[in-house]
Amino acid sequence: MLSIDLAQDVQVSFMGPPLEEGPLPAVFYFALSANESLLVDPYNQPVVHLAPYPLRIFSMDLPYHGTKLLAIEALGKWAGEMQRGNNPLSPFLNKVEFAIRELIKKNVLLPDKIATMGLSRGGFIACHAAARMPFIQTLLGFAPLIQLLYANEFKDLQGHPIAEGLELKHLIDKLYGHRIRFYIGNRDVCVGTKLCFQFVESLVEKAFHERIRSPKIELLILPSIGHRGHGTSKESFTSGAAWIAEQLMDDS
Repeated sequence: MLSIDLAQDVQVSFMGPPLEEGPLPAVFYFALSANESLLVDPYNQPVVHLAPYPLRIFSMDLPYHGTKLLAIEALGKWAGEMQRGNNPLSPFLNKVEFAIRELIKKNVLLPDKIATMGLSRGGFIACHAAARMPFIQTLLGFAPLIQLLYANEFKDLQGHPIAEGLELKHLIDKLYGHRIRFYIGNRDVCVGTKLCFQFVESLVEKAFHERIRSPKIELLILPSIGHRGHGTSKESFTSGAAWIAEQLMDDS
């Protein structure tokens, strides 16, 4: 894993061919910290399965993730910030957008060959990142968080304007034309299987109304595993990695 400082407070890490090899297709993967996302099993399983392909996988520390920070406490800290009237995700998403645009300027990325990918809370971030930059047309989520207010850490923020305003339903107009695939367990009570289905259904309905008769939007519902049915199998990670590589390697 190598890291690049793009600004005083913007660092990205990546796996894959050295930058000296020029621009290549890229996946921006969000799970926890960059180190955990790229190097620690099982979070890095998509990275492992993407390794044989001629592309780079980038990552960044999610808010309140990183060295000496406990990932299990991060969502509670997001909620605490919102209770104080702050939006901890907006500055981070600004950094993600800055990083991607800066790497394009530096001739590291191919603008039409960029995808976002996320696991759980990282899936939530991946959706927001893809919605901000129209040239990102491929999105992959493993057990994606759809509504912050569904998470236990946000139980005291029901109806809170910042949390509600970040719900993925507000991104439908910007995402319905994307190539999207989500994987989720058939009884995921951590992020909500039904919420994931409803979000995908809303995307497809929007696409239909915009005269896209066969939108490239997929949802794979598989037997739940792990705590609260929120686990993702290695088979799902392998399948998702192959899918996203196919989208980025396709020359059509």
